[in-house]
Formats: sequence, structure tokens, C-alpha cells
Amino acid sequence: MNLELFSLVKTSIAMWLIVLCSVAAVAVAVERALALWRFGETARTLADAVTRALFRGDLDDARAQCERSDSPAADVFLAALVASSPAPAGPGRPARAPSAERITAAVERQRQQLNLRLRARLWLLGTIGATAPFIGLFGTVVGIMQAFHQMGISGQGGFSVVAAGISEALVTTAGGIAVAIQAVILFNYLNTHVQKLALQFKLLVEEYLDIVKETLPSPAPAPARAAREESA
Repeated sequence: MNLELFSLVKTSIAMWLIVLCSVAAVAVAVERALALWRFGETARTLADAVTRALFRGDLDDARAQCERSDSPAADVFLAALVASSPAPAGPGRPARAPSAERITAAVERQRQQLNLRLRARLWLLGTIGATAPFIGLFGTVVGIMQAFHQMGISGQGGFSVVAAGISEALVTTAGGIAVAIQAVILFNYLNTHVQKLALQFKLLVEEYLDIVKETLPSPAPAPARAAREESA
């Protein structure tokens, strides 16, 4: 049976595609597992280090913590620090003081980009899970067509003539279903894990934003307003 299966893999294009789908599903799952490993722990550690620097009033050290970190969350925390710095005046553009709305918008953009990075290549698992059974079914149909073609060439009838060819052709359907089950299980597990990490990180970012806003210096009063207050 093993020799027959190996022979079928060598001669069937559908089985080659199914094997490639299985290898691709495992490769994507391993890559995503390594990318997501300890993401929440490293993000929390970095957030604690940055907030300690902010409480000391050392903005340069807070930026250095983000720039030295290998955590994907570093860009999110760094975006808040960059947005909290006053924007210098440019040609035709007045200087802008940092505001809570500007900081929140900058962090939210980076957080959404990070969510996309966390879900990268998961679509491959979903695609393999949806298409692998049809690849197997296609191989089975082709195999049955070949079996009946051989029966026509031999001129002999009866189920016994095509039974061997049909049984081999059905192997591709079984292989496609097996690979689809594998891919769907991996997709559901990783997708649920990413959603959990994304929610935990969102809560962490909200805590971090509260601290950044607390340490944000109060904006200086505008010149006209300051003059009115002095005259009063």
C-alpha cells in the first residue's frame, strides 16, 4: 500500500499540490508561532521600561528604550513619544504644541499596522483549508476518468476492471480532506491567539496613553491671551 501511495504521489499532479499545501500550512504555522512567541511579555516589559523613564522625566531614555527594543510593539510606544514632542514651525506652517488627540491618533495608526503584522500570512492557512478538498476532488475525478478510459481501451467491462484505478483516485480526496483539516485547525488556533494578543495589547496601549498624557507638559498660553491676562 505504501508503494502504491508513493507511486500515486509521483504520478498525480493533484497529490503533488496537496503535499505542497501541507508543507506550506506547517511552514506558515511555525513562522507565525515564532513571530507571536512572547509578544505580550516583551510588550509589557518595554511598556514598563518606557513609563519608568517618563516618570523620571527622561524623554531621551524613553525613546532609546523603544529604539533598542526588538519588540514589534516598540513602534507603537515610540509613536506616542514622537507625537508628544512639539512640532517645529516650517515654511507656511506654525509650530504645533503636543495634544492628547494628536498622540492618540498617532498611536492608533501604529497599533492598527501592528495588528496587520500579527495577522500576516494567516490568510494562507484559510485558503489552504478551503481549497485543499477541491484539489483532492479534482484529482479523484481525473483518476476516475483515466480508469474508464483504460477500460475502454482494454475492451473489458465490469467494476473489477476500474476498481483499482478508482481506489487510487480516491486517495487524493482523502489527502485533500486531511490537509484541509490540518490547515483549518492551525488557522483557528492562530487566529484566536492573535485576537487575544491584540485585545491585551490594546488594553496595554490605553494604560500607556494615560501615563503619557499625565506626563505631557501643559501647553503655554498664547501670546494674545497672555497679554490680556497681564493687562487685566
